[in-house]
Amino acid sequence: MKLSKAQIEQFDRDGYLFFPGLFTPEETQNLNAAVPELYARREAYNVREKGKDAVRTNFAAHLYSEPFAKLARHPRMIEPVQALFGEKLYMHQFKINGKMAFEGDVWQWHQDYGTWLNDDHMPTERAMNVAIFLDDVNEYNGPLMFIPGSHRKGVVEAKHDLTTTSYPLWTVDNDLIRQLVTRAGGKDGGIVSPKGPAGSMILFHSCLVHASSSNLSPFNRVSVYLSLCAVSNHIRRYKRPEYIAHRDFTPIECLPDDCLLKPYPVDLPWKDGMPASALQTSLEELAEVAA
Repeated sequence: MKLSKAQIEQFDRDGYLFFPGLFTPEETQNLNAAVPELYARREAYNVREKGKDAVRTNFAAHLYSEPFAKLARHPRMIEPVQALFGEKLYMHQFKINGKMAFEGDVWQWHQDYGTWLNDDHMPTERAMNVAIFLDDVNEYNGPLMFIPGSHRKGVVEAKHDLTTTSYPLWTVDNDLIRQLVTRAGGKDGGIVSPKGPAGSMILFHSCLVHASSSNLSPFNRVSVYLSLCAVSNHIRRYKRPEYIAHRDFTPIECLPDDCLLKPYPVDLPWKDGMPASALQTSLEELAEVAA
């Protein structure tokens, strides 16, 4: 999948691109069908909502689930980012975010690169998120909210919020959010919220300021996020466990475009359980790792 010149210009201006219905219902259903079993596991890689049993985030499914291992190598998700960065990518993070009906909590205003910089010592913002909707996303079930163009501010000031939800984030304070929204158009486009059917895809810049509200509706909103990083821009410390911030900087090799529908072989290194090493952390700066 190649981006047009107009799409690249739009991405540079707004910080995101939206592709409604990019994956077929059959492709999306094959992924969605695998989620309940993954969410049922009592493992460290399933972070649950604060005080609830509902899963907020499942990490690293591409290492132990065949459907998601295929998605992690899908050309529709990998090739646009690879072309924008002009080099091979590795998987920095893989999440299945479950904003479940009635129970899905907020994601505060933040930049993803803020967390990757502060926690993982990722050198620059040469990393990007690609999201695919596994459920229909509407105005009621906690859709993503973006501040268009906010990525052009670079890294903004943030504070480490360890209490609001079950998952810590480096969050942006309200005064700066007001300024960014006003700059982006205020009530006339200062906040946008891409919505569409299951199978839709969003590509967004790691410095784009975004958030989502709680899901008070009876409709689940499950989405998959590939956080793709240029190999030369790999993280420099392991403050967070490996199931959250990956340490394998091997370039991703894409599978054929029909990989979600056909039985292509994929490696599942954690299929027999997460290794103990995946829980080990360190605050020491890494020596340079050869690409």
